[in-house]
Amino acid sequence: MPATPSDFNVEHSYQRLPADLFASCRPTPVAAPQWLAFNQPLAIELGLPEQFWATETGLQLFSGNALPAWCQPMAQAYAGHQFANYVPRLGDGRALLLAEIINSTGQRFDLQLKGAGPTPFSRGGDGRSPLGPVIREYLLSEAMHALGVPTTRALAAVSSGETVYRDDPLPGAILCRVAKSHIRIGTFQYVASLGDQHQLAEFADYVIARHYPHCAAQPQPYLALLDAIIAAQAATVAHWMSLGFIHGVMNTDNMTISGETIDYGPCAFMEAYDEKTVFSAIDRRGRYAYGNQPAIALWNLTRLAETLLSLLHATQPEAIQLATTALENFGLLYRDAYLQRMAAKLGITAPEPDDQQLIDDVLQLMQQDQTDFSQFFRLLSQQDPAAAGELFGDKANWQSWFARWQARVDQQALTSSQTSGQRQLAMQQLNPALIPRNHLVQQAIAQATEHGDLSLFNELKHAWQQPFVSKPEYQAFSQPATAAERVNRTFCGT
Repeated sequence: MPATPSDFNVEHSYQRLPADLFASCRPTPVAAPQWLAFNQPLAIELGLPEQFWATETGLQLFSGNALPAWCQPMAQAYAGHQFANYVPRLGDGRALLLAEIINSTGQRFDLQLKGAGPTPFSRGGDGRSPLGPVIREYLLSEAMHALGVPTTRALAAVSSGETVYRDDPLPGAILCRVAKSHIRIGTFQYVASLGDQHQLAEFADYVIARHYPHCAAQPQPYLALLDAIIAAQAATVAHWMSLGFIHGVMNTDNMTISGETIDYGPCAFMEAYDEKTVFSAIDRRGRYAYGNQPAIALWNLTRLAETLLSLLHATQPEAIQLATTALENFGLLYRDAYLQRMAAKLGITAPEPDDQQLIDDVLQLMQQDQTDFSQFFRLLSQQDPAAAGELFGDKANWQSWFARWQARVDQQALTSSQTSGQRQLAMQQLNPALIPRNHLVQQAIAQATEHGDLSLFNELKHAWQQPFVSKPEYQAFSQPATAAERVNRTFCGT
């Protein structure tokens, strides 16, 4: 194997934490790996040596068949509330953290293999992944990145040449996921459950140093950490909501402390606007419906705050008060971030409190007429914004709302130098022409799984790199699903 460049900076800082927070283990080799995809721009950003770029050496690494010396694979331990039911020990059941890469700008990233075989946390599972979930996560995570959402990334995907048995036999695959870290709210729950105050403080200090170093200089660093995580999650969820994204499984073990979107199992993008939209087949009561996501994020953050109480203050009543005040700030942060994003989608650059009513009213009109969320905002950003009215059956209410909106942006124009053309361009940079529509994702999965055909996967992967650009060749990808194409249920990939 060629020598790794001397400037390739790799660490394993997580392994310096107490040993009961992870388990060292190696991937299980696969029979006949083949390349599915490799993300060269991300490899460049990471500073990954070129010998691993879509090469045979890279294939052996990303299949888990032959790891270079700089990899020290391990599975992380964590707990979690799954649909509000607490599970004290979950952990990486089909994922292995290989290494932490520090790139040329000093940013630290985890490299993790998903589907690389059983770990001590597999609970009887095979630790493998079918091809479909790998394709879904590759497409969705990279599309989310292109849309500007904090997210994990996909560096590489390989087929295993083996069959994975679920309800049916399926081709297997492995994904290499990249994240600022894989530390979750559930990780804090697990550490706190061990009952070791010194260990909890050591872990919180590690998180501060890695993700929120400014907190270390604050008078109350652990309260500052809680504040920082709350702010990161408020911003991310507001971004989701502005795009019609539905995570689908917002368990505490699926929510990162960095604010990155993680775990793309049953996720989907809403088409017809409805606050109650649910796609996940396992979310039978709609706990994680689109409109519930902000409240669930706060519920999850409350579970995080509970783990930190002993670090916030020596006396529990005072600790609870500090945590409560911090959690109350989530609503303010979320509402501000949501107003900023939704107003900007309407071309309003300096939103005022009254603009929330304008937003609420058009969403109510969209819900009434089951209007396509993304299509409406994109049409409104075009040269003839009135054309968006073609999506509505209730013309009278549409025209009333449109007149109010037009008056609002005209008023803005009087106090700013922004022309209508500039406003339209700014709106187009926020209202995507393309989103990962569920039927397209499912079609790509079906073609790859049933026929070994990656053509649509590759086409979508390329198209979704520039979601805010309208291109004639991708016009079909901007259209909502027909009744025959519609995907109403999505599934976890485990």
